[in-house]
Amino acid sequence: MQQDSDRPRIVFMGTPDFGVPALRALHAAGHLISLVVTQPDRPKGRGRKMVSSPIKAAAESLGLPVFQPDSLSNAEAVDRISAVSPAFIVVIAFGKILPKPVLDIPRYGAVNVHASLLPKYRGAAPIQWAMLNREKETGVTTMLMDEGLDTGDILLVSRTEIRKNETASTLHDRLSAMGADLIVQTLRDLASGIISPVAQDPGKASYAPMLKKEDGRIAWQKSPEELEAFVRGMDPWPGAYTTMSGKRLRIFRLAPAERTENQAPGTVIQGFPDELRVATGTGAVSILEVQGESGKRMPVAEFLRGKPVAAGTVLGKG
Repeated sequence: MQQDSDRPRIVFMGTPDFGVPALRALHAAGHLISLVVTQPDRPKGRGRKMVSSPIKAAAESLGLPVFQPDSLSNAEAVDRISAVSPAFIVVIAFGKILPKPVLDIPRYGAVNVHASLLPKYRGAAPIQWAMLNREKETGVTTMLMDEGLDTGDILLVSRTEIRKNETASTLHDRLSAMGADLIVQTLRDLASGIISPVAQDPGKASYAPMLKKEDGRIAWQKSPEELEAFVRGMDPWPGAYTTMSGKRLRIFRLAPAERTENQAPGTVIQGFPDELRVATGTGAVSILEVQGESGKRMPVAEFLRGKPVAAGTVLGKG
């Protein structure tokens, strides 16, 4: 077994749960993770209780040292990371841009795991945007980081089909596991000198900006197929929603349906007794699962038993 002095040191940087499988995989593979850098604890919930990031919780469970700087641009942060003398910095959804003094620290470079097939979907929300745009395929990419936004040279790629009924949540979990496998392979191959980094083609680049809460509002003028992909892509954040009688109605599942009336998009049209069928831009959809403003998530048939919705009701007004 290699002594610690013979193993390349790693600084791992991440914050949300997307990076947890990778941190655990690197630890299980015997890598020497000398420092885990994550965002400071934040207040959360109604009680504003301070909560640690998923990466911090995972690091502490593995007995790894944790560093939570407010900024990476100050001398303290650079000195703390430099003191480790890392061969690699591994970055997975850290949440802040790494300044050049940090990028220059590791011997082999800073390696990022990104949840898209770069150069497509650079940015903060690649999983959601791939689903919103009805892509057939996505994946994870490892790259050598530079000062741009996901613009570094590509190292390795792992591809997967986007499944028919997949949500952004389930795809997130699958890509997280794929990323864990890919980063272990990437570090091994980089240290062995068998990877040839490939520059990204900027002409093929697209961007996936961070989503805001209001981005989940349903535009009923879209086609049934677009709306079905939209609802799946917005699960769990920011959540697809519309309004009914001035109150928010969260929608978790819907499916294309026959349009029996020529009504404006967003209008409830006649369907089966336990169905909520809505006209769209080029057809209709049947809403399958909902949550009222102060209720719980439930099948639409159960929702309608407590709150019938008349044909002619217009969703999305106000």
